[in-house]
Amino acid sequence: MQEHIFEDRIYYRTNEFKPERLTLVFSHGVSGSSSAWIPYEKIFENKYNLVFYDIRGHGKSKKYSDYSDYEIKKFADDLHDLISSLKIKKFILISNSFAALIALEYIKLWRSTIIANIFTSPAVYMHEGPLAKVARSVLKLARIFPFHSAPRGHVDYQNHQNTSDWDIKRNLADMRNTTLRVHFNVLRRSFNPIEYDLEEINVPTLVIHGETDSMVPMKNSKRMCAKIKNCEFVSLPNVNHNSVHNAVEEMSEAIENFIEKNVLK
Repeated sequence: MQEHIFEDRIYYRTNEFKPERLTLVFSHGVSGSSSAWIPYEKIFENKYNLVFYDIRGHGKSKKYSDYSDYEIKKFADDLHDLISSLKIKKFILISNSFAALIALEYIKLWRSTIIANIFTSPAVYMHEGPLAKVARSVLKLARIFPFHSAPRGHVDYQNHQNTSDWDIKRNLADMRNTTLRVHFNVLRRSFNPIEYDLEEINVPTLVIHGETDSMVPMKNSKRMCAKIKNCEFVSLPNVNHNSVHNAVEEMSEAIENFIEKNVLK
């Protein structure tokens, strides 16, 4: 894999692109980074063109100080800028947790570039209910934390395998990497009201969710999938919200089966 920085603001990794292969683009969740997908590089690098990138404020990508810098559309614009620079015309978008919101915004704006969607533990409908109001209020505290502009690098998730959703050591590693200010600003976005336009999605879609997820209820993913015309739902027994780290074999198998059945058929 080769490492790159696009316009001094977006870190990404690619393998050697071959024109005859499908392209997969992987997007990670809040406080994570593209290092969450490293096991999948080894699984898929000889079969697909791969793009792994750090969303704004995370990993080795540029950090921004203000809440307004983390509008969902700005995340989607970053992805579009990166895809355009790489001259990728069609691809499969794989998004985890918070990145589902980025993917859904991207689909609204640039639907014609998407061959298929894969959502893992998507953080949808988090804006509903009384707890969301509390979360929005608490997360406004982001403004009291100092801003650190320097990229912090990547967390080695090999050191945090099979951890629970609320594992203190892993969560602290994530927050140190992203900083509390960025973490709070981005997390607050996931609790804001948002229109998903799920009925307008017109390509094959896979939704994967762990049955023991204590951060995002699995019922949210099932509700999401039910609104998409051509959607397959896969539940993972005994897997929590950290499915990307804790269920690499199950996740990669579900992704591969979906692509072979719906895209390579």
